Amino acid sequence: MLASLSGCQSGDSFARLKDSGPGHEVDVSQLADAVPRVDPITIAGNKNPYTVNGRTYQLMPSAKGYSEEGMASWYGNKFHGRKTSNGETYSMYGMTAAHKTLPIPAYVRVTNLANGRQIIVRVNDRGPFHAGRIIDLSYAGAKKLGYHQHGTARVRVDAIDPANFQRNSVSAPTLSEQVNKLEQIQPLLAVSSVAPLMPLVAAPVAAKKPAAQPFLQVGVYSSMSSAKQLQEQLSAITTYPVSVRRFGEIKTPVFKVWIGPIVDQLQMVALREQLIEQGRHKPFVVNAVRDI
Repeated sequence: MLASLSGCQSGDSFARLKDSGPGHEVDVSQLADAVPRVDPITIAGNKNPYTVNGRTYQLMPSAKGYSEEGMASWYGNKFHGRKTSNGETYSMYGMTAAHKTLPIPAYVRVTNLANGRQIIVRVNDRGPFHAGRIIDLSYAGAKKLGYHQHGTARVRVDAIDPANFQRNSVSAPTLSEQVNKLEQIQPLLAVSSVAPLMPLVAAPVAAKKPAAQPFLQVGVYSSMSSAKQLQEQLSAITTYPVSVRRFGEIKTPVFKVWIGPIVDQLQMVALREQLIEQGRHKPFVVNAVRDI
C-alpha cells in the first residue's frame, strides 16, 4: 500500500501474491481470537478518501451493520515486522486483517463458507487491492480458517459492535437463576430467626497458592556453565527475563533455560518462531510459578 497510507499497502498488495508463510509448521490452534474493545478511531490509517493504483476509495463512516461475502486472501512473511497503515507492527501470527474501506480499527467475524470455521480479527491495515477480494487476513487467521495452503477462500465478513460484544460477554443472571438463589437463602433466614445465635468462628483460610505463569523453555543442560552461556545469548535478543532453573537430584542436576513469564500469547508465539528460525531446538511452553 502507498507510503502516504503507510503500512503493508498499495503496490505491495500485488506482491502479496508471491508471499509465503513462516516456512515451517506452526500450531495456531491455541491462538485466541482478537477481543473486540471500544478503540478510538485514529487519524493514522484513516486517510479519506485515498487513492491506490489509480483507484480512489471512500471510507465507511462506521463499521456498524457491515456484512459482505467475497474472496479472502492472506499475507505473511513478506510483510512480517513491517508497519501497518495505522502504524502498528504487522505480525503474521496475529489475529489481524486488512480491509479497503472499514474504519481502522474495526473488529470483524470472518466465516469460511466452505467449512464453517469462524474467527474474530482486528482490522488495522488497508487492502487487498486485488480485483474480487474483500479482505486480507494474517497468515495465522488464514490457517485457522483452513485456507492458508490454497491462497484464497470464499468468506463472509460481519462487523462486530465492540460495546455490544463486551456487554454480552458478561451476561447478567437470568430471572430463574435469581429466583433459585432466593429460594436457597430464604430457608436459612427462617431457621436463623428462631434458632439461638451461635458464636461465629472464622474458618481457617488456606494460603493462596501463587498462580502458574507461561514460560518458554529453550534449552536443558547438565552443566550450569552451558546454561549460563545460552542465558547470555538469549538476553541479547529479547527483553523478557531469561533465567536458569535447577531441577533433579543434588548429585545429577539438570539446568533448564527459560524465557519469561510471557503472558501475551501473541508475543509467545512470535518469539518461539523467531528462535526456531535462528536454529534453536523447538522451544516449548511450560507453566510454572515464577519463583520456584
